[in-house]
Amino acid sequence: MAYYSTIACKQIFMRKIIFLSTLVIAFFMTAFKPIAGLDDVINALKTGNAQELSKYIDDNVEISLPGKSDNYSRAQAVMVLKDFFNNNGVTGFDVQFKGENGSGQYCIGNLKTRSGVYRTTVFMRAKDNKQLIKEIRFKAS
Repeated sequence: MAYYSTIACKQIFMRKIIFLSTLVIAFFMTAFKPIAGLDDVINALKTGNAQELSKYIDDNVEISLPGKSDNYSRAQAVMVLKDFFNNNGVTGFDVQFKGENGSGQYCIGNLKTRSGVYRTTVFMRAKDNKQLIKEIRFKAS
C-alpha cells in the first residue's frame, strides 16, 4: 500500500512542477514581447503606403524631408507622406538596423524609390500601450 502512495505523491509532485513551469514560460513569453508597431511601419514603408502608416502616427509628428522639416498633425503628416511617396515612386525598403530605446523603438533603413534612395530613420514611442511614430526622417543618399 505504501508503494502506491509513493507513486501517487510523485505523480502529484510532477504535475505541480509541469504546471509551474508552464506558468513561468507563459509569463516570460508575454512579459518581454515587444509592443507591436515597428514591423507594421516597416511593411508600410516597403510599399509606400501612407494610409497604413497613419495608424501609427502620433497626434503630432516631426517629418524631415530633403529641403524641409516641420511638425505636422496626423492628418497633415499623412498628406505630406502620401505626396512624398507618390512623387518619388517607392519600390522598397531595406532595414539596416532596428532596436529599442527605453519605451520606444527605432528603425534605420534605405527607402528605395524611382528617383533615388533615401536614408530613413523612424522613431517611435509607447503611448496608450501602442507604439506611435514621433519622428520620421528621409535624407537623400
